Order: sequence, then C-alpha cells, then structure tokens
Amino acid sequence: MGFPNPFYRWRPHPWHGLEIGPEPPRIVHAFIEITPFDLIKYEVDKATGYIRVDRPQRTSSLPPSLYGFIPRTFCAERVSTLSPTAKKGDGDPLDICVLSERPINRGEVILNARVIGGIHMIDHGEADDKIVGVLQNDPLWHNVTDISEIPEILVERLRHYFATYKLIPGTQKDVSVESVYGRERALEVVRAAMDDYVDHYGG
Repeated sequence: MGFPNPFYRWRPHPWHGLEIGPEPPRIVHAFIEITPFDLIKYEVDKATGYIRVDRPQRTSSLPPSLYGFIPRTFCAERVSTLSPTAKKGDGDPLDICVLSERPINRGEVILNARVIGGIHMIDHGEADDKIVGVLQNDPLWHNVTDISEIPEILVERLRHYFATYKLIPGTQKDVSVESVYGRERALEVVRAAMDDYVDHYGG
C-alpha cells in the first residue's frame, strides 16, 4: 500500500511547509492560532512551527473570530508600500481573521478561507494588516463577497479587538487601526505578501 501524495513523514512547518491555498489570493489556507474562546495570545514559533504561549490577554475582550495567518506570505517591502504611513512591514506572515457560523473552538487547524476584505493596522510604525475572510462553503456566509456585506457590529468588534489587544496599563499605546478596506484591496495585500515571501524565501 503506497503513501498518499503529498505525504509528510514529519510534520511540515505551518508557515513554510503548507500550501498558500487552492485559489490564491481569492481562496487561501488559514492556519488558526487563536479561537474566539481564547484569553491567551498564542502564536506559531517561527523556528519550530509549534504553538507558543505569547502572553495572557490583559483586557477582557475575546477575539471576535478565528485568527491566524496565511502560509507562505510575508509582510515586508511590498506590503509596506501599500501603507503610506508605515516604515516597513512587520516581518511576520500575513494575519487573517475568519468568520464561521458554527463555533470552532480549537486552534492549530487548517481551513479554506475566502478573502472579503481587511483591516489596515499600524503597530509601532510597521504595517500589520489583518485580512478578513469567511470559511469556504459556510452555510451562513457563503454568498458574502465583500466585507461591506457583513453586519457592521462584527467589523466594529474586529476594530476594537485589534485596537486594544496589546494594551498594557501604564504604557503608551502605539497601535492604530487606520481603516477597513474591501475585497479588491485585500486581494492586492495578499498578492504583495505572496511576492514578499518569494523575495525573501524563494518560491
């Protein structure tokens, strides 16, 4: 009996070892680090690919959606060019928030997400965009094509979460949510992050 193709004898790195998605930049893979039930900020360890505890959240707000990143993307020169107020990209894979009707309460899962928009954020002078997508074939969101079509309260929750999730009492805030943008701009950001990845890590 042969092994399936592709077959990984060892676990692939979720950033570098997974495919970007079935139809990028329109439909991408999302590797989920945080769920809407997490009061701990988790993120993938860049060296090992395992999930690392970054910090307990200091505020009481929960992530309003699944939150992770798009494999084989990188936020560097091309992404920062799309952000006139940024000094550079943040040097991380491109973040993505994914909406789903059914609660998904575990991280370290891979899913297909259809890109519908994004949130333009600046973190300590660096471009830190958050792409917004919907779970592909989701029974509630399957007809949504642009972020303007989802309830405004969901967008406000996303804006509020990212404006406050790094707040530390007694320190000055250096994070700003600049704007919310639609599908076409989001596809442009994903393409730029794909090209930045090729520039820095190869195809």
